[in-house]
Amino acid sequence: MRRVFVALAGSLVLIGAALFYIVKERQDVTMAAPAAERLALTSGQLLFRDTDSGQVAAVSLTDPGGARRVSGVRCDRFAVARQTVAQQTAVCLIAQPGVLPPVTDILILDGNLAVRHRETLPGVPSRARVSPDGKLVAWTLFVTGDSYAATGFSTRAGLFEVDTGRLVKTIEELAVFVDDRRYFASDVNYWGITFADGNRFYASLGSKGKTYLIEADYPHYRGKAIRDNVECPSLSPDGTRIAFKKKVADGVWRLAVLDLATLRETELTESRSVDDQALWQDDSTILYGLDSAVWAVPADGTGSPRLLVRNAASPAVT
Repeated sequence: MRRVFVALAGSLVLIGAALFYIVKERQDVTMAAPAAERLALTSGQLLFRDTDSGQVAAVSLTDPGGARRVSGVRCDRFAVARQTVAQQTAVCLIAQPGVLPPVTDILILDGNLAVRHRETLPGVPSRARVSPDGKLVAWTLFVTGDSYAATGFSTRAGLFEVDTGRLVKTIEELAVFVDDRRYFASDVNYWGITFADGNRFYASLGSKGKTYLIEADYPHYRGKAIRDNVECPSLSPDGTRIAFKKKVADGVWRLAVLDLATLRETELTESRSVDDQALWQDDSTILYGLDSAVWAVPADGTGSPRLLVRNAASPAVT
């Protein structure tokens, strides 16, 4: 009994030390952060997570190497709606420090990055997206493991309807068809949602060692597989192509673009492994985070990768 008590006490000490380290690390980052400015979702901005401070920052798309403005909003993952005519919406995923098992705060933000709504769900932040009309928000959280390279990782992808307040904690109940047959499996994972509009989205489905690109009809809550080996899809602004990462080896991915009409695949000239959900700057340029920087590469397979912003991750474009 004494040995059990000593072991339990030792475990509590280790957990307490880990929690102290996480909280202190977050406090040190906050104290080192530059003075915050007010940011608004105006057009022509490249927004991103400043990796030095953890806060949302912005530069001009026409001068990404220029001075950055850093907000007071801290996120682990960030996304905005590309085209918000009637409704400006952003989403911020932030892991709660010192909480075991981990949980994530999902903050729905307005055009001034003020919090409109908050949800708290189990897991670690991974991906985030907002529909073009600003009415739907999506996220992916790791609930087992912390990397797509991990064996046996598990994710949970969810949705939030901004106008109605309806929360879909997971899309695992989506009726999905593979090879025109309803697919059932106990190991289904979804991740990397990208929106066409408020009625249609794409996502990756992983099961039994394979990964599929799913096209989903949200109002009817059903989807179909249209291609395999497609992870973290990102729909182009014109709605004709999907940028994605394709697995070429364990823990190694390459960026490519899929033409949805022909299913023709074009590999991009980025030769390094990219574990990110790419973002379209426009119909011809792909953005992505790699090695604590935001990079750009042509979407047609020509040209070379170009460094846009250092000390940056999770790019978003307004």
